[in-house]
Amino acid sequence: MLSETLKTAVIGVGYLGRFHAQKYAALPEAELIAVADPNREQAARVADECGTRAVADYRDILDEVDAVSVVVPTQRHYEVARECLAHGVHVMLEKPMTTTVAEADELIALARTHGLVLQIGHLERFNAAILALDGVLNIPRFIESHRLAAFNPRGADVNVVLDLMIHDIDIIQTLVRAPIDKIDANGVSVLTSEIDIANARLHFTNGCVANVTASRVSMKPQRKMRVFQNDAYISIDFQDKILSVHRKGEREIFPGIPEITSQESLFESTDAIRDEIIAFIDAIRRGVPPLVTGEDGRLALQTALRISELLASAPA
Repeated sequence: MLSETLKTAVIGVGYLGRFHAQKYAALPEAELIAVADPNREQAARVADECGTRAVADYRDILDEVDAVSVVVPTQRHYEVARECLAHGVHVMLEKPMTTTVAEADELIALARTHGLVLQIGHLERFNAAILALDGVLNIPRFIESHRLAAFNPRGADVNVVLDLMIHDIDIIQTLVRAPIDKIDANGVSVLTSEIDIANARLHFTNGCVANVTASRVSMKPQRKMRVFQNDAYISIDFQDKILSVHRKGEREIFPGIPEITSQESLFESTDAIRDEIIAFIDAIRRGVPPLVTGEDGRLALQTALRISELLASAPA
């Protein structure tokens, strides 16, 4: 457990990594030792902006830091995170965790062996509307989610399941807490060589069914989830931070048909990246598992890969 200021670094300072660097630089409990990126110009720009130094090779700073954010392309997650963990460095690893489940297993084992925190960057876990579900949700019976976005080449190195749908996969599996029994899926490639819009139907062993849609070729953005349980219908708007809960009331509007009472909570916008980094630092300091563990990241990845395999084997 550490009491002094945590020495940190960000590995990969493109679009998202730059935000990580800004958060570490602004937090009093962290000291941003360096940013690392093979693009020397980009690294220098972010380093200058955050008042730190730039290096091209992240391995040059591993002996100087306690914790890092790894925000490199997905294909390099395993390689970079493994090197950091092997050096005794705590790791905040962007999603999807790795490219294979076997790689995820190795990182989890490595973190456990060295007593290190391995947190996965499933950002929606820090959304205020999700955090407010405690005490509202009990046993979901049916879930429907839509995550629609305009095309952004930043995530085009993977299909839409690993790029966008994996957020909802993680949330849904956290809410249901039961194994998946069966998956049906279909999808279409529109702008890239990968699947750009996909739908998956997840059948859980406890009887819950989740219908999940993700698109990165939509004109209007949407990030919503609807959860139905025996006593309530719950609507979660990730984008606008709104949680709506609809329940059966005591009064009848027709014989045998109860009224529906509704309660809507609107939450202030928060900085989810800052919140997840604070949670990462807190887990390191207190020596406790992070909110989003390596096991959580592995479970979401495993399901996303199952869906991806179904899509890849579907008739053209």
